[in-house]
Amino acid sequence: MIIHPAVKYILMVILVLIVIVFIYFFVGFSKPANKVNWGVNFSVKQTEFLGLDTHETYLALLDDLKIKNVKISVHWDEIQPNSLYDYDVEEVDWEIREAEKRNVKVILAIGMKTPRWPECHLPQWARNQSKEDQQESILRMITFLVERYKGSSTVTAWQVENEPFLNFGACPWYDRNFLKKEIALVKDLDNNKDVIITDSGEFSLWFKPALTGGDVVGITTYRRVWQDSFKFYFDYFFPPVYYQRRAELVKLLFNKKVIGTELQAEAWCPNSIINASLEEQDRTMSLGRFKEVVTFAKNTGIDTFYFWGGEWWYWLKKNHDRPEIWEEARKIISE
Repeated sequence: MIIHPAVKYILMVILVLIVIVFIYFFVGFSKPANKVNWGVNFSVKQTEFLGLDTHETYLALLDDLKIKNVKISVHWDEIQPNSLYDYDVEEVDWEIREAEKRNVKVILAIGMKTPRWPECHLPQWARNQSKEDQQESILRMITFLVERYKGSSTVTAWQVENEPFLNFGACPWYDRNFLKKEIALVKDLDNNKDVIITDSGEFSLWFKPALTGGDVVGITTYRRVWQDSFKFYFDYFFPPVYYQRRAELVKLLFNKKVIGTELQAEAWCPNSIINASLEEQDRTMSLGRFKEVVTFAKNTGIDTFYFWGGEWWYWLKKNHDRPEIWEEARKIISE
């Protein structure tokens, strides 16, 4: 088969570009962060799922581990369980007050899609609304939350939605234009705090969150997960330099900082944690793997990471006499 010279030239250019891109993202060594600001994610739903006392778990993170940075998931169905006009934020109020007492910095994750399964936490009354009515209800809810907590000395940033560009979870719709409307609303209500927009840390260049109007790009970082579709554990092969170079691009092109808002530090098992043996849980997160994840995070050069799994650490410690990860986390946080 004879290939036209022009086609050969185009193919050669494409090949060279592929090689350049590969070298840029995968070849070389990253510069480790001098110091990492460690935080932890917290969800009332996760404590309840694990059968823990929510207040006891939260205070253990603050007082025993001495966590100074917390990202709290404000689930829509928990703060508006009954109707559009009734809010129950007693739990959120308590979490904010306890953080204020200890000078802990808090990020509030708000919107329809917030961290923890099923990702989109619609109240039952909102499920039968049209998309337009759901969006109006979300904007009303966001307005209430921002107005209520923007004056808090402990709330330092807003995370609007969670991985809004990732089609994952039990969600009725994804709407980039609506996301921009949410961001604009939060900024209009509180122009003193950063707005964080998050994205998959593995399969994205992070350009979408950088382009939506937020101030900071937040990423997930996972090393080993259970692939339910194929029924096996999958290890991500991306090196630390892959994360560092993308963060540098986001800074160069959009002048926005990248932080790690969800660093895997919890087991990911088939059929959920509570239905898996401790041996099965160790396959994705053991003490050794936890140490490896921490080293990996440091080596990306990104200087802020929020652990995903603090509730699980406490569950292992309290319910299974397995305090190893909890104690290791204490050492890391105190560094």
